[in-house]
Amino acid sequence: MPVWLREHSWRQSLSAVYLSLPLRGARATAANIFCSEQYLKVSIPPFLFEAVLYAPIDDTNSTAKIGNGNISFTLYKKEPAMWDSLTLANADKEKLQHLRENAVLKAQEKAKEETEAKKITKQENKKYALEATMKVEEAERKRIEDLKEKERQKVTKELELWKNQQKDGDKYKSIQAKEELYQEKEPLKERKNEKIKKPQIPNEGSSKTRLRSTRGHGSCSIFSQDLKEEQLPAPRAAATIKVNFTPRVFPTALRESRVAEEEEWLHKQAEARRIINSDLSELEDLKEEEKNPDWLKDKGNKMFAMGDYLGAVNAYNLAVRLNNKLPLLYLNRAACHLKLRNLHKAIEDSSKALELLTPPVPDNENARLKAHVRRGTAFCQLELYTEGLQDYEAALKIDPKNKIIEKDAEKIRQLIQGTMQSS
Repeated sequence: MPVWLREHSWRQSLSAVYLSLPLRGARATAANIFCSEQYLKVSIPPFLFEAVLYAPIDDTNSTAKIGNGNISFTLYKKEPAMWDSLTLANADKEKLQHLRENAVLKAQEKAKEETEAKKITKQENKKYALEATMKVEEAERKRIEDLKEKERQKVTKELELWKNQQKDGDKYKSIQAKEELYQEKEPLKERKNEKIKKPQIPNEGSSKTRLRSTRGHGSCSIFSQDLKEEQLPAPRAAATIKVNFTPRVFPTALRESRVAEEEEWLHKQAEARRIINSDLSELEDLKEEEKNPDWLKDKGNKMFAMGDYLGAVNAYNLAVRLNNKLPLLYLNRAACHLKLRNLHKAIEDSSKALELLTPPVPDNENARLKAHVRRGTAFCQLELYTEGLQDYEAALKIDPKNKIIEKDAEKIRQLIQGTMQSS
């Protein structure tokens, strides 16, 4: 059961109230403080401070400073006036419960509005970033198109120049061939004239040598080139060789793989896909990135920090349905159940977290310590002090130097002794 903090001091001015609350050795964070217009709550298990303020305050500008074993509040009044007391006097339990519930509802609505505003801002930023990216890509595409056009024009000019050079070369070759032919015809005419002047019967050998000499050097090279081309072998025929490999899921070769570990990994992946693709009505409206258990865990942590414990429980529930092997999901959900006074559920989640945090190793010491403390706190709030003391002693075995846990365990021992003496 909670220990109420009765000791506090306060002073006021026309515009503000200054409240000092001792911590008694407890560690406080911003998540332990909840403040609205007319309701203030500080919950540092097992200590609890709760106050329904005399008049409304400006909770947006009000501040809280933690340090030197105290929490110092500066609460700015909405209307300048002197209060008769810090809390609202002569208020029955129903009215206090009504004010408390209204404060929690307003805080949840405010957190929801802030979340929606952040979501809209994020969407606008994404839209702006997308437009900027599209403009940059359009400019880059245009630059690349201009470069391609310039390169195409350059290649076209070079091709035209090459064609002109080829035409000039062909003309030059035809002119050179005509000149060679003319040069070959001139000696033939001279020899015919000599034959007419000197009628002699030439020998067979001399005629052969004369004919070979009249053919010229160019004609012999052409015939020899044709003979060489006829002697070249035919090119090889094209073909396609098909290589069949053993089908593999993993990129490594079969000789380098570990078949047992790969089959276990594939089984886990198939199980995870089966859970995600199962008929969950909660997943129909979610995006793909929102179906990640780690994303849901972070969302639940943010809701817990803002005091939205029911929303945090819903986020953890969905994450557990996606992956029920993460001990931190059960551990965080147990903290939410403690805040909501769902003590039996807090005990169940803490026990499940301890089952998953096996074997006990140095890396999970902090998580096991939190699980024992939260389960022990739930047992004590159910007045099951013996079971709660066992969890606190288990936490002390993990961290023997933790003075806060040691003090809480000593208080539980005193409660057990007092209960035994009264009985």
